[in-house]
Amino acid sequence: MSLLEAAPAPLALPQATPQATPLATPLDDARSQLRAAIGVLGYSDGLHSLLATPRREMTVAVPLRRDDGTTRLFTGYRVQHNLSRGPAKGGLRYSPNVTLDEVRALAMWMTWKCALLDVPYGGAKGGVTIDPRLFSQPELERVTRRYTSEILPIIGPEKDIPAPDMGTDERTMAWIMDTYSVNVGYTVPGIVTGKPISLGGSHGRASATSRGVTHMAIAALKHRGIRPEGATAAVQGFGKVGHDAAVFLTDAGVRVVAVSDQYGAVYNAAGLDFERLSAHVATTGRVVGFAGAEPIDGDALLELPVDLLVPAAVEGVLHEGNAARVTARVIVEGANGPTSPAADAIFAANGQLVVPDILANAGGVIVSYFEWVQGNQAYWWNAAEVEHKLAERMLAAWHQVVDYAAARDLSLRAAATVLAVERVAEAHLLRGLYP
Repeated sequence: MSLLEAAPAPLALPQATPQATPLATPLDDARSQLRAAIGVLGYSDGLHSLLATPRREMTVAVPLRRDDGTTRLFTGYRVQHNLSRGPAKGGLRYSPNVTLDEVRALAMWMTWKCALLDVPYGGAKGGVTIDPRLFSQPELERVTRRYTSEILPIIGPEKDIPAPDMGTDERTMAWIMDTYSVNVGYTVPGIVTGKPISLGGSHGRASATSRGVTHMAIAALKHRGIRPEGATAAVQGFGKVGHDAAVFLTDAGVRVVAVSDQYGAVYNAAGLDFERLSAHVATTGRVVGFAGAEPIDGDALLELPVDLLVPAAVEGVLHEGNAARVTARVIVEGANGPTSPAADAIFAANGQLVVPDILANAGGVIVSYFEWVQGNQAYWWNAAEVEHKLAERMLAAWHQVVDYAAARDLSLRAAATVLAVERVAEAHLLRGLYP
């Protein structure tokens, strides 16, 4: 698959255009990527089935007594995709759109991410079908504690270690840690990562995914012969990953001209002022209405004529219906699963470089691993040490994937997935099959 550089796009602001509804689900995409890797590796159907199927999954009812005395019922999930390389590891998301299949896909991607970065974990993911914006802090605490108590039999510092994801944060992790600790009778900091620093969290964890995305974006731009200083970028998503990634890219000299959230997008050809934009979002809760930029359609952001596109929101935003209109020369996936296989094929045909999610957004799990290690040692590193170790790990993986792709004429996604699947399969084969 060619990695040739695409010609620069014309400098014109795209208009919002109708898009086809993608038919494939995140789980379809995850299985398609695995199937392609199995084809390259030549593994048997039996091994393919083992790698494609979650080791364990749990669906639980999560009742909530609301502040007004009424009761609501939500559904929670925890999927442990693979345990061959170590305990399961993965985030917990709160979203009204969470489904079991989505969690299955995210858990599978987490397995490959941990293997690719050589972190001794398997992949897991959790979710609760709740919109956290509609509930009070005490209500979210009760939901978290009930969900934790329901999945208690399958989690633990040597079993499965949750972390923050969409709709959850370090406070959520503190509630999980406390609930687990109360149930076992002693404090267990290692049950979660992404905790507050005062409870054993790691410096640099909150921004680790964004820093990792930035490291990969700068490396990818240089790989394409594009100087980061003066390059243009658009970032879809202004939450945990997108906000800090946009700031870090700006600090590196990249001109970030557009960002979006679920309400819309804003654009400024001269580059956005993130100090002012962040203050606006802190006040209003959205990027829309920012006085230092013009509003554009959220979908149009993906088609802007920029050097770098960072989809850092949700799955499936780049697909067959819009991929041909995406002109960014480099696409770095801050979100999990933002690009469908059909879009991947279009980008490859157009010579656009895609840095896959299992590499690009792996900074979070790397620093989660650092947090776990520090907690086990009861010795904490300073922020500079964490950042140095993160950069070292990310860039080492980048060079491995680029070299593997070049040697075998693969896309970066195919190379990353094949490398990861090979490592997980090796662990399966070395351990053998019980009984």
